Amino acid sequence: MTVDRGSLDLPNKPGVYLFRRSDEGVMYVGKATDLESRVSSYFSSNPDRDMIPRLVSESDRVDFIVTKSPSEALILERQLIRKHKPKFNSLLKDDKSFPFIALTSHDLPRILYSRHPPKDSRRWGPFSDAGAAKKVVELLRRFFGIRDNRNNLPFGYIESDDPDDYQRRVKAVMSILDGDAGLLIRGLQDEMDEHSSNLRYEAAARSRNLIASVNETISQKAIHSRFYQDCDAIGFASTGDTGMVTILHAKEGVVEGQTEYPLIHRGDVSESVSCVLVEHYSNRKPPKRILVPSTVGESVVSWLKEVRGSSVEVRTPKRGDLAELRGMADKNAEILVRRSWTKGSGNLEQKAADDAARLIGLDTLNHLVCFDMAQLQGVERVGASVVFRNGRPSKKEYRTYRVKTDANDDLRMMSEVIERWLKHQDEWPDLLLLDGGETHLSTISKMLEGKIPRESFKLASLAKREETLHVHGMDPLVLDRRGRVLIHSRDEAHRFVNQYHRKRRTKGALRDPLEDIDGLGAKKIQSLLRHFGGRSGIEHASVADLRRVPGIGGSMAERIREHFHR
Repeated sequence: MTVDRGSLDLPNKPGVYLFRRSDEGVMYVGKATDLESRVSSYFSSNPDRDMIPRLVSESDRVDFIVTKSPSEALILERQLIRKHKPKFNSLLKDDKSFPFIALTSHDLPRILYSRHPPKDSRRWGPFSDAGAAKKVVELLRRFFGIRDNRNNLPFGYIESDDPDDYQRRVKAVMSILDGDAGLLIRGLQDEMDEHSSNLRYEAAARSRNLIASVNETISQKAIHSRFYQDCDAIGFASTGDTGMVTILHAKEGVVEGQTEYPLIHRGDVSESVSCVLVEHYSNRKPPKRILVPSTVGESVVSWLKEVRGSSVEVRTPKRGDLAELRGMADKNAEILVRRSWTKGSGNLEQKAADDAARLIGLDTLNHLVCFDMAQLQGVERVGASVVFRNGRPSKKEYRTYRVKTDANDDLRMMSEVIERWLKHQDEWPDLLLLDGGETHLSTISKMLEGKIPRESFKLASLAKREETLHVHGMDPLVLDRRGRVLIHSRDEAHRFVNQYHRKRRTKGALRDPLEDIDGLGAKKIQSLLRHFGGRSGIEHASVADLRRVPGIGGSMAERIREHFHR
């Protein structure tokens, strides 16, 4: 029972990390500005704390939760320590609390900066930057005339005669603390501009620093919110057919932990999320509110209500605190699926190759070559081959071909190109795949007879219509997911040959028609243009005139004249 360092794959992002046992018990919770760097330090030969070797030896794995900033990681770390009471976090258990900003329930509410606000007060926080939070309280009192804990107005503030004016000011303060700090920041910016215009640069700098304090305080909201009451936020991300669903658990205003579910994603987000919801809540009580990335079916919602025994709100928030919480779940899912993909992508691609091998009766399909052709009304006739190794594109082995004969149909063009390809092969592929139908398969099969040993490789063609695969000795086969590597290679060959064809067409459009004359290069063309002053002069020149140009002999003059008057 020891954490395997080689199994660690953490992101270079801020967050918290949890050393866990196999029975899910949390041994230690820590925070980090860079998760990968911090956790790696636990495996150094000279650990900075005596408890580290014991922690590593008694743990089985390291989980993590990514946060938006190091300050959020600090808050989340404390919340998780309070929840799990880890064995190795003894030094942090009695640490002081983080401060809150609160408005009391008095008829004329009072604003407080407190680590233990009254239970019936409206609270914001906790704030990891206590100094910034304290400055914000002072600013709110000064700008809006809010009473302090002793019911005193700010010094020099004159109260309005309007009895409703104070409540309007309180609502403005609540709006600012909920995240809409525009009014306060604009006031500070006006102050800063006034100080600057009057050359009071130190005062302007103080206003600038106050703006930074407001932004810092207001931004610390993603880990704690009054809206996070018995709530789970579902995050989703996928790469290829690898999906990841994360569930962030929030209760009594704070995020308490995360659960991850890797899965094979079939393309429908709602289906993948629904699958996980049923799995996750089949043995635990659903919370009152579940935040999902996309709508789930009514049957799932009904089932959740039945399991809970009361109503469950399932929604997809678009803005506000709940949207931030759900976005945080997505962010963690993205990092986890990326890590999973990096670890297992080779296995997924090899599995795709193995599935296709079984489908067409091969022992292995670790080497696949696919051909495709392209032309436009007989112009720029080209072909291309792509190579897949173990289900992955091997781009260094991609090749392009220009058709050298007068063949102008796909079948003869492909025959020429594959015959040229045969001469340069040191090893045969497991499968040679053609972009085409039964006719392509038959034509290339006949061309190969006598040129290579029998059964050197399997030959097949893949028609785009209904993705039908033709293989000698087998009935036509409409491909399903098992043939995904064959479809991928055909599509890749199509993309690659079209890219090459566009490049050739573009180059041809910029080509000087005189270059079509055999033996006439760039230098001689320049000499002709300088001598005759343009192409019109060249076109109307006689053979004798052309021979007077330096470097143009008799036979070349004849060819130029023939080119323009054939």
